[in-house]
Amino acid sequence: MADFSNALNEDQLQLQKWVHDFAEGVVRPAAHEWDEREETPWPIIEEAAKVGLYSVDFVGNMFADPTGISVPMVMEEMAWGDAGIGLAIFGTTLGVAAIFANGTPEQIGEWIPQCFGTPEKVAVAAFCVSEADAGSDVSSMRTRAVYDEATDEWVLDGTKTWITNGGIADVHVVVASVDPALKARGQASFIVPRGTRGLSQGQKFKKMGIRASHTAEVVLDDVRVPGRLLLGGKEKLDARLARAREGKAGERSQAALATFERTRPSVGAQAVGIARAAYEYALEYAKERKQFGRAIIENQAIAFKLARMRMHVDAARLLVWNASWRGASGQGFAAAEGSQSKLFAGETAVWVTDEAIQILGGAGYVREHPVERWHRDAKVFTIFEGTSEIQHLIIARAISGLRIA
Repeated sequence: MADFSNALNEDQLQLQKWVHDFAEGVVRPAAHEWDEREETPWPIIEEAAKVGLYSVDFVGNMFADPTGISVPMVMEEMAWGDAGIGLAIFGTTLGVAAIFANGTPEQIGEWIPQCFGTPEKVAVAAFCVSEADAGSDVSSMRTRAVYDEATDEWVLDGTKTWITNGGIADVHVVVASVDPALKARGQASFIVPRGTRGLSQGQKFKKMGIRASHTAEVVLDDVRVPGRLLLGGKEKLDARLARAREGKAGERSQAALATFERTRPSVGAQAVGIARAAYEYALEYAKERKQFGRAIIENQAIAFKLARMRMHVDAARLLVWNASWRGASGQGFAAAEGSQSKLFAGETAVWVTDEAIQILGGAGYVREHPVERWHRDAKVFTIFEGTSEIQHLIIARAISGLRIA
């Protein structure tokens, strides 16, 4: 078990520099163009694949770091370059994580490489959970999966929404209800390859921010997938459903909560990257911008804003790193530290980018400067992967031990 430390080792320092150089040299110069186009930046993903940043090996090594720090460190640097492009590159890891967590060794070996493709022909994956009436309330999921014993196929019907890479992914991991009476305990995950009959893209959303990341509905109309594409296999599912029907699924529910706590810090890290970018830009602007014969940073009103911005960015990073370390080292989340990190980092990103616009004044409100884009990008971090309100609820339940509604 690795001890928690703020000091990066030599490998982590090299990794940080490598990713930062890619973010600075490739991602950031392209950010404005792809934000305006609102399209998946395939050339950037291909470039990431060519240098090894978008690959099975890189993601595997990143998640294998026993300190837990490599994942948030990489996510922060990429979001510092551009959150939309960063999500376009690493949004695939959502589907990968679902396959890794629920799949058999054979499924993991077969499908995770297909989520990335090759440098010559890149692929992306999508994790399809949310629905119009089942966002924060996953137990209300309506997408159904019915087993056809005669053909050993699962038949999926429903519509997923707000799906990163939805409809364009080569591999869709779809969560569906097998036994609606069991609510969240009666759900299972399925792999649906691109081109499967009945699988289609619905509405593509035009978003306020992270516009280089593709977000759309995924429509499943009488989609048939072979039994082998049920993650974990039918025997394991049947045993789990039997335990749930006997009222013995409480432990699994807690395990699912712990899994979410482990993934939330990586989302918080992206928010930290946006906040840091805005803080650094505002700091340099305040040093150069002159009013009444001196740089505006020489005014306490501006200097104190920047001091608070830096303090909040650093505090958010510490919460993210601590939660990531707790997840990697098996320390657990007694006070919902994963949710704490995501909540604080997301709200910090919104506040810091707003302050950056204020420091730039009129210049901050126009697209010649990136702070308005960073502000648009930041807002979603108080919404997706669990809204700020849901994070407050999770933390309150953890620290009180009560079922607060």
